[in-house]
Amino acid sequence: MTQRGRAGARPTNRRSGGRGHEATAEPQAPTAPRIDLVAARERVRAVIEPVVTAAGYDLEEVNLSRAGRRHLVRVLVDADGGISLDDVAVVSREISTALDAADETDGEVLAGEYQLEVGSPGVDRPLTLPRHWRRNVTRLVDVTVAGKSLTGRVISADDAGVVLDVAGKTREIGYAELGPGKVQIEFKRLDEAVFPDEDTDDDDDDFADDEDGEGEEK
Repeated sequence: MTQRGRAGARPTNRRSGGRGHEATAEPQAPTAPRIDLVAARERVRAVIEPVVTAAGYDLEEVNLSRAGRRHLVRVLVDADGGISLDDVAVVSREISTALDAADETDGEVLAGEYQLEVGSPGVDRPLTLPRHWRRNVTRLVDVTVAGKSLTGRVISADDAGVVLDVAGKTREIGYAELGPGKVQIEFKRLDEAVFPDEDTDDDDDDFADDEDGEGEEK
């Protein structure tokens, strides 16, 4: 998680109306500058997508929101075979460097201070693209097909569609018929189990901070 800071506005004093008594207003927490979040998100995506692709990953999602005095940039990246926290930390630094370089050469991509979080998608991420289905072969999924909900196991997936095992029967389904899929957690499978001594949370996306766990101010 990377933070870039600029000095916030100074609190102003105001006078009360009683007999020369002067009161100082409570400092107000500065808020993030008002910007077009949709346009800013596209600027961020245009800057970081080549960096993520060059590193060998897919840029899955870019979200931009206001968080008090700064903007929060959340980036999800993924790859065939998954992505480790070490990989996330490396690509996070490269994304941060790219955003800073874009600021220096093209003007501010984001106005004011921002906080960057880079992570990998959790299992609750909807399956909407061929690569999502390919990366979840052997998993049980819920999906809507031609308006009807069904549950099946992904046998294979390619650029044309997926093959599902539905109640012991094989079904080949093109992507045009598929709604977003959702992976079902099977607790009986060891690869889905969470043990007390593991620092794992299947319900959330995995996000990596800087090595000291506190982020860095730029």
